[in-house]
Amino acid sequence: MTIPVINLPVNTRFLASFSFIVRQLVWLAVIGLGLMLFSNTVMASDDHEPQPSAAHPQGDEDEDEHDDALTLTAQQRELANIRVETLNSSPFDLTSVATAQLVVDKDKTVTIAPQLAMQVLKRHVVPGQQVLKGQALLTLGGTDIAQAQADYINAATEWQRVSRMAKGTISASEKMRTEVNAELKRAVLNAIMMTPEQISALTTSPQSIGQFQLLAPISGRVQQDAAMLGQVLAAGTALMQLTDESFLWVEAQLTPVQSERVAIGQSALVRVGQRNVTGVVIGRSHELNAITRTEQVWISMPNQQHVLHAGEFAELYFQQSSLDTSKPVTGHTHAKGSLHGIIVPDSALTRSSDGDWQVFIEDQDGFEAVEVDVVQSQRGLNLVSGIESGSKVVVSGAFFLASELAKSGFDIHNH
Repeated sequence: MTIPVINLPVNTRFLASFSFIVRQLVWLAVIGLGLMLFSNTVMASDDHEPQPSAAHPQGDEDEDEHDDALTLTAQQRELANIRVETLNSSPFDLTSVATAQLVVDKDKTVTIAPQLAMQVLKRHVVPGQQVLKGQALLTLGGTDIAQAQADYINAATEWQRVSRMAKGTISASEKMRTEVNAELKRAVLNAIMMTPEQISALTTSPQSIGQFQLLAPISGRVQQDAAMLGQVLAAGTALMQLTDESFLWVEAQLTPVQSERVAIGQSALVRVGQRNVTGVVIGRSHELNAITRTEQVWISMPNQQHVLHAGEFAELYFQQSSLDTSKPVTGHTHAKGSLHGIIVPDSALTRSSDGDWQVFIEDQDGFEAVEVDVVQSQRGLNLVSGIESGSKVVVSGAFFLASELAKSGFDIHNH
């Protein structure tokens, strides 16, 4: 049986189009396969850390860690009010606070009060002036001073004559009486605050009696200046006060519960305005005020830059009662109820790009942001962890640095 052949019309245009599409699909498949192979090669190479080349040794990576540090000129620091303080680990409890007041350091304060009636002949300083030891403050005179100087000259001259006599010429009692009288007259001049050099000079220049220059016994600042030209003052009248402001005392009134945690020699944190200073407990009254029922405590603190002054109010924070000093302070809790870290003011904290708290640390490369954990906050102070003790922390102007950091597009994460 013969199968009939059916001749269908062939569309040559369709066959040509179909052949072109097939060739294009094959070409795209080849390209896609090549891209997949290349991608796998790149991903495989990313699984291994690149070895440092000779042109870029491994040590250069450490140097690049500080490339993102902010640097400011001296003028920029001044305009931005950048203030940096070296902060150490603080064992203080921010929840235990007492009000206090700054007073002068009584060990470094002298009241100028000659013990004879006197007249102010001349002034050499002004109130508030910083003077050096031996600098002239006032010129004092008067009849009582002249008499005391004359008595000393006579007594000293007599003692010099007696002391040169041969042994046995005068009795021992008479010789001693002459020496004691000379020392008594010298003591009177010491009481009006004449120096040993001024007293010795009287015997060689007796014509200078009747007045003397009152010299500063210590270096300090002139305070409570009450001396007026021509004024005649009674013996013992306070003319002025000299205070060495490099150290101040802090007087605080503590409740019995607070004073139980205080010991002589213990550290205390003194906050005056935006400044924090660590002081040392130097005394307790060990008695309660009959009215306030509080005990008085004294703290000595350094004030080398003379930025704080007597009369200012302060807040006082004491050490935690459960502090374990046998363990290193790293900014974490060591014992129940004992928090450790570094205390920074609110002005030192800013937010990083991901919303975490950060502070700025100054090192040899500039200012770098370091993220921290806020452990405790109270009355404008924050106990933070995450930075090393002894770090130079920006306590003022941190907002400006954070703004500059954001504008520069840095994303610093020093965990």
